[in-house]
Amino acid sequence: MQRKLYTDCFPGMKAIKPLIPVFLFLLALAVTANDNYPLGSRAASMSNAAVAVSDIWSVHHNQAGLGSISALQIGFHHENKFMMPEFGLQALALAVPSKPGTIGLSYTYFGFSKYNESKLGLAFGRMFGERISAGIQVNYLYTYIADDYGDTGNLTVEGGTIVQPVDGLFIGAHIYNPTRTKIKTYYDEPVPTILRFGIAGYLSERILAAVEAEKEIDHKALFKAGLEINVLESLYLRTGITSVPVQTSFGIGYVLGRLVADLAFTNHQVLGFTPHFTISYIF
Repeated sequence: MQRKLYTDCFPGMKAIKPLIPVFLFLLALAVTANDNYPLGSRAASMSNAAVAVSDIWSVHHNQAGLGSISALQIGFHHENKFMMPEFGLQALALAVPSKPGTIGLSYTYFGFSKYNESKLGLAFGRMFGERISAGIQVNYLYTYIADDYGDTGNLTVEGGTIVQPVDGLFIGAHIYNPTRTKIKTYYDEPVPTILRFGIAGYLSERILAAVEAEKEIDHKALFKAGLEINVLESLYLRTGITSVPVQTSFGIGYVLGRLVADLAFTNHQVLGFTPHFTISYIF
């Protein structure tokens, strides 16, 4: 007996199937506008409560964190938002220490053939004494929308600071797009302006806790909390939670010599799971 196709069992699917790319295109327009997508699976597994945490992905979370990086590092990040390939996000990051401070380079690509966004960033972060660091970044944002919409480019800036009042306690603040840059398209959509403030501290030699508040100018504030536990010498377990809407996260990290691999999963109550994978190398 010939096997029936799924669309044969549900005749309506034949009519709906050609509309799926259109649906994805409209959904992309509705939920994206050169958003400042979080990067790094370590941060993702802690619900991105990372504005006061320093690592190579400070090129996104807070450029002040680059100031404490003393070795050349390179990282790659990948995720499929809500398990949808059309909402794939890839990023590269490079941190290059120098005598004045650390230079950071980053590139991010989000989307698919009908709608995509790119962000190219050049950052600089440095220490001012032993307990204060600051950083700034200039971004070129590129947006492509198929058909009659075309493409456009924009410049934005961002920056932040991290203060260590006592050993093991870090206070971070960051602002993205303070100039309120807009995307020059048919909709003249503003690029989000985002304020972040957070605290990270070591509860013990093996436990790092972080809390953070994030406020986009046109939306309600959201609150994030994360926990990282160094259960073995090279193995880390992480978890976190975010409000508005409530999202949970968890993940693991493993250090093999100079190679660092991180895996995270975040869960949106309505849209479902997003897997994140990051690998970085410390030279």
